[in-house]
Amino acid sequence: MTELKNLMISVSGVRGIVGDGLTPDVVLAFAQAYGSEVGPGRIVVGRDSRVTGEMVKNAVWAGLMSAGCDVLDVGICPTPTTELVTEHPDNIGGIIITASHNPREWNALKLLARNGLFLTAEAGEKIIKRVNESDFHFAHWDKIGKVYPYNTAIEEHIKKILALKVIDAEKIRNKKFKVVADCCNGAGGTILPQLFEALGCEVVFLNPEPNGLFPRSPEPIPENLGELCLAVKEHNADLGIAVDPDVDRLALVSDEGQPLGEEFTLACVTRFVLSKTPGDVVVNASTTRVIDDLAQTAGVKCHRTKVGEINVAVKALEINAVIAGEGNGGVMYPEIHVGRDAPVGIALVLQYLAESNLKISELARQFPQYSMIKDKITLPFDVDAKAVVEQLKDSHAADNLDLIDGVKVLYDNSWIHIRASNTEPIIRIIAEAPSREETAALVKKFKSEVMDLQ
Repeated sequence: MTELKNLMISVSGVRGIVGDGLTPDVVLAFAQAYGSEVGPGRIVVGRDSRVTGEMVKNAVWAGLMSAGCDVLDVGICPTPTTELVTEHPDNIGGIIITASHNPREWNALKLLARNGLFLTAEAGEKIIKRVNESDFHFAHWDKIGKVYPYNTAIEEHIKKILALKVIDAEKIRNKKFKVVADCCNGAGGTILPQLFEALGCEVVFLNPEPNGLFPRSPEPIPENLGELCLAVKEHNADLGIAVDPDVDRLALVSDEGQPLGEEFTLACVTRFVLSKTPGDVVVNASTTRVIDDLAQTAGVKCHRTKVGEINVAVKALEINAVIAGEGNGGVMYPEIHVGRDAPVGIALVLQYLAESNLKISELARQFPQYSMIKDKITLPFDVDAKAVVEQLKDSHAADNLDLIDGVKVLYDNSWIHIRASNTEPIIRIIAEAPSREETAALVKKFKSEVMDLQ
């Protein structure tokens, strides 16, 4: 039986530090389990640029092929690109090799259903059960899978973006936007040059080479975007953009060189999409209340789900949402597919700028203004983060609680959300209020409470 320790295992897959938890044996076991459960058939495999990606890829290939599955290799490319290929009816599933925003020593497998979405809880539990029980199907020697290269995935992704009804590529091209783009040496370097060329932008790239040697912490949050902010001012650019290593999250920097916060990305796109196609919106429990304000103004409803892309996606499909996403910079535009997609987000933002005739800084000032703080408490792997959060329910029973995911305490004009992370051994604490002082006070109070519960 494969030893499973120092790992983050969830219904969507497994992630960990390579060599300290995430070993070839673990990767092989999950690939064998996945192939045994969904195969035989053709599985799409893509990856980000992490230096461990080649090793992990070979273990994934071996596991799938041994279960009688063929591999459609899309190489280094964005997560949403792999998802789009997986949707093709000839394919029965997909595996994305990426640890997303985690530091470079991490890697992971994200497991997809044949519709290009992450696995549901029920489907994910079946994979985990197979791993735990070493319940694998091994194909006969003459039924072993084969590997087929697929080299047009990125071009197809861009074509689908340009074909969206709300995108007028000629209008964007006429604006000749100047953009500074930070790819963080991730998979963004494989798609953004072609996308910006198609949209007629003049681009200054930072860290474009997809070599996995992230020059900074790869999460595209304001404190990690100092170089980008300076470059936007230095080059007198209209906009700065940053993506995470697998290009499903998008953060924006204004023409004034100010980070607008990853929450603003979804707010900006939501306002634009609602102006074109009014309809309900879906976001997760931790996303800014700006989305609620925008939905109310448009006369539509904002639905909230548990954190996790699959939860938002399932709800978006259920209610036929016109826009969905997560406040971490994850834009989900169902018109193309229900998955976080930074290249789609970039095109929608540029279209909004082209039509508004405003600078991004001017546009940002039109939105409701709140202060959000995102904090966390790091835990040892052997501490049950969910159990710690669970204890908060009793001490706040008299408060207005939203228990859809962890504990969210709702006040008249503010809120705080405490939940165990699905991807790291941490407890996330996110709060939002009209002022920085109010938000900081909320975070300080609840962080102290959580620390006392350990």
